[in-house]
Amino acid sequence: MLLALLGPALLVVGFAQRSGGGAGGRGGFRTPSVPRVNPSPAPSFPLPTPSRPYSTPPVYPVYPAPPVYVTPGIGGGGIGMASIVTILVLGLIAYSVMRGLSSAARGGGGLLGAGAPEAEVARLRLALLYSPELQRALRRLAEESDTETPQGLADLVDNAAALLLREQSSWKFGSYENWRGSLEQAEGQFDRWMTEDRSSYVETYRKFEGKVETHEAEYTPRLEPDKRYLLVSLLLAHRGPLPEVPKPLRAAGARQALLALSSSTPLTTLAAYLSWTPEVEGEALNEQDLLTGWPGLELL
Repeated sequence: MLLALLGPALLVVGFAQRSGGGAGGRGGFRTPSVPRVNPSPAPSFPLPTPSRPYSTPPVYPVYPAPPVYVTPGIGGGGIGMASIVTILVLGLIAYSVMRGLSSAARGGGGLLGAGAPEAEVARLRLALLYSPELQRALRRLAEESDTETPQGLADLVDNAAALLLREQSSWKFGSYENWRGSLEQAEGQFDRWMTEDRSSYVETYRKFEGKVETHEAEYTPRLEPDKRYLLVSLLLAHRGPLPEVPKPLRAAGARQALLALSSSTPLTTLAAYLSWTPEVEGEALNEQDLLTGWPGLELL
């Protein structure tokens, strides 16, 4: 009876001892301030001076001025109906442009169209057959990535997607989930999913917004011969909606999800996080670890 009660707890404790690594940032949520530009003074030019003095001013012939005709407008004014219509049309155009710019400044709603979500947060998880070369490639990608700028985060997503696409023959399980809503809520959703990923392992390496933390020396690896899987999670917060991904996922859907995530650009990448477990070379997961720790995984 006691073993039945403690069994799940012991399983969780044992599972939590797996190592893990991650890299990313959320700098895209921070809108950079526009630098103030001080207007330069108007240039001054010297007045031309005559090359030789004139004894007498030049005399020009005087012609009679042509007659000026004024067409009376409505009510005796000087503005006609066509001029009034032109002014109204220009005013409406200026109002529409200012309204669109104001919506874009608040998060892009005016550019996405009415009813379109301002942001999407998506997460793809892939369980692959264990490979020490893949572990080293993920660590190297994390170490070399710029995690402080939207450009670097977009490159991190692109490079991670390319790396995983090259490993398609090793895919065994996967899951894809997405959330859509406002920019204000998107950062919180991204943080929740990132924290969920980080809580599933003991962090032995992490690079977040330029800050690096390593804890390999404090960790004792668990090298077991029956383990054969490596789990990778790619998380992205994107300005505007991402391309649709079919469900159930299957291998074709996982490939489409990677291509959808890699469609982000430095202008649309709000945050990104790449994580994998185990991180210490030689450690791996078995199928029970996968299905217990990540019940949403489906066979690809």
